[in-house]
Amino acid sequence: MKICVIGLGSMGRRRIRLIKQLYKKATIIGIDKNADRVRYVADEYKINCFPALSDIPKGFDCAFVCTSPQSHASIIKECLENNLHIFSEINLMDELYDENIKLAKQRKRVLFLSSTALYKQEMQIINRKIKENGRPCVYQYHVGQYLPDWHPWDDLKDFFVSNRNTNGCRELLSIELPWIWYTFGEIKTVHVLKTKLTDLEIDFPDTYLVQIEHQNRNFGNLAIDVVSRQAVRKLEIFNEDIYIRWDGTPETLYEKNIISGVLDQIPAGEYIRENGYSESVNEYAYMKEIEDFFYVINGKEPLYSFEKDKKIIAVIDEIER
Repeated sequence: MKICVIGLGSMGRRRIRLIKQLYKKATIIGIDKNADRVRYVADEYKINCFPALSDIPKGFDCAFVCTSPQSHASIIKECLENNLHIFSEINLMDELYDENIKLAKQRKRVLFLSSTALYKQEMQIINRKIKENGRPCVYQYHVGQYLPDWHPWDDLKDFFVSNRNTNGCRELLSIELPWIWYTFGEIKTVHVLKTKLTDLEIDFPDTYLVQIEHQNRNFGNLAIDVVSRQAVRKLEIFNEDIYIRWDGTPETLYEKNIISGVLDQIPAGEYIRENGYSESVNEYAYMKEIEDFFYVINGKEPLYSFEKDKKIIAVIDEIER
């Protein structure tokens, strides 16, 4: 397998590192216009790097698109025109979705969209338990982290999460809503309160409180912010028969035993952590979705798609309005 990774920032480097662990015989090259990144990645990962897609040798199989979201659409189009299967990081906008979906079908190429939360073992366990319970439930979920702490090594003004069109709250919504939709059902209505609590030089709300009504009578309160000085993921789910709590890491998933009254820890599998990231960032799910991409190339049905993401982006647009 010959793989090119386009965009050598933090996500591009993560993908290279995990691909090398999973597929030791794969040929990997990097692409980035930033000369400093090219030099660093070439030295750190011992791979060839180029400034543009047009510079790479012929015969590559797939591309991981890991640039800032606002550039994804045109890069994906160019890759499809070069007959490459696509793994795309989250897009935050549905620019060229219809065109690229059509082009991928014409070229018989896979158009795979990252949705890492769907691969978290905790989310899969929660999904199974909610479906097995079968009764309407309510969830309260808070996800937040102070925006300058996301990439403290970058100037915030140069980071796409400070751009109104691809802002940090929008990114958190894009990460969380796919698994919420998958677990609790299609979203029927949303009611939104939003405000700006920080003095950061950003031109978008930094805090959202969203009430969600699902088609199947599940309800949720979702708090999304880029204000919290402690990186946080806190989830509670309840109805008369079930109580589940999760604090963002595999060892913090609990379910109450209704008969004994004891809050039991649910084993949630493997935890892979990389230095420099919040403790809530488990790289196991990033690794599993890379594996799944190659399974999809070989005929497996994907968990997520550009078609599904278009519906999620429409919900996010409504929340931001």
